[in-house]
Amino acid sequence: MNHFINQLPKAELHIHIEGSLEPELMFKIAQRNGLTLPFASIDEIKSAYQFENLQSFLDIYYASADVLRTAEDFYDLTWGYLEKIATQNVRHTEIFFDPQTHTDRGVEFATVIKGIDQALQDGKSQLGISSHLILCFLRHLSAESAMKTLENAIAYKDKIIAVGLDSSELGHPPSKFQAVFERARNQGFLTVAHAGEEGPASYIWEAINLLKVSRIDHGVRCIEDETLVEFLAQSRIPLTVCPLSNVKLCVFKTMQEHTLKKLLDRGLCITINSDDPAYFGGYLTENFQAIQEGLGLTNLELYQLAKNSFEASFLSPIEKEKFYQELDSFMAQYPSQ
Repeated sequence: MNHFINQLPKAELHIHIEGSLEPELMFKIAQRNGLTLPFASIDEIKSAYQFENLQSFLDIYYASADVLRTAEDFYDLTWGYLEKIATQNVRHTEIFFDPQTHTDRGVEFATVIKGIDQALQDGKSQLGISSHLILCFLRHLSAESAMKTLENAIAYKDKIIAVGLDSSELGHPPSKFQAVFERARNQGFLTVAHAGEEGPASYIWEAINLLKVSRIDHGVRCIEDETLVEFLAQSRIPLTVCPLSNVKLCVFKTMQEHTLKKLLDRGLCITINSDDPAYFGGYLTENFQAIQEGLGLTNLELYQLAKNSFEASFLSPIEKEKFYQELDSFMAQYPSQ
């Protein structure tokens, strides 16, 4: 089964590139930039990754991102992620980045974009991984700060396909950023938003109705609203679910309690993603393995999740069809599954 999962062609649509900063690379970049980390060793860093909720994770996440200063740093960060997913047959990825995490520290927006974009280009030419880049606004900051970040992003519309919304969900509803998202759409950006992870199901409705999102990131609390579940099933608005993250951040106590299979059985366009893999214990293959073991998913259900990932992507219809064919050719090797 593990071989099947690893070789299954798949896409990832919910990955915070800053959340792929492995401890080893963190130490390497800190040394290169002459910085002292608040950790004495890699083991000490990993032992700190015991989170009670989303905020306890974010506190460490933002502190760790402080080592990222140069375009080379952002290149190495992104390239490390791409090399990892290349071994897991991830064929396409849509990467989140948080410019405010860096510009608020004095790092230029252009520096961040330069490093990430160059790595994505190299990922396509050298590893065969296609990609899109999504700018996320930090929802715990003001709408004015988000609007300023959007204005900086307009010059890079050729490199950024969409804008999103992440960070602390509770107390920061999507409606707070309605004007920002309206301007983003008017500038040609697609939209996504984190909603219904720690926040209530009503945040998902806001993201759909006010921010006009193409998909919902997380969205697992939709199950608390039967009308919403029915709407998501009928509309095929995708949910980018992150199983290991959900358990690590105590959204669910165990993987066995996760609602993913229930939502999949209801016909929702569920996709599997790693969120912040350096912190939550696994990349895409590990997330697929965790749900297969925890929820007893069949090969056919895993295939459907992989197909959903391409359907939910921002790829063109022609590109999607190419990946559907690749996926079906792979599945033809398992006719009895």
